[in-house]
Amino acid sequence: MATCKVTFTLDQATVTRLEEAALRLTRPKSQVVREAILEYYERIGRLSERERLSLLGAFDSLVPRIPARDASEVEREIRSVRRSRRLGGRRSS
Repeated sequence: MATCKVTFTLDQATVTRLEEAALRLTRPKSQVVREAILEYYERIGRLSERERLSLLGAFDSLVPRIPARDASEVEREIRSVRRSRRLGGRRSS
């Protein structure tokens, strides 16, 4: 794989994390950066764990609020709504 040199400006905390990661993984910093970018790139368009948990929490709080009704009752309500729409909705006097 051909490589090319690039220059980035990073804050000190990020540089420290990069150095620590390279030491812990016993890999060159450039390899750690390449792998991190690849991993980040593959996650584009996917939910983060925080977003996933937030959506699951919303789902878990909303589902119990869905009224438990008989299917025939729901069908009656839908027919009623459709009937009123066909009649033109509200009419002013």
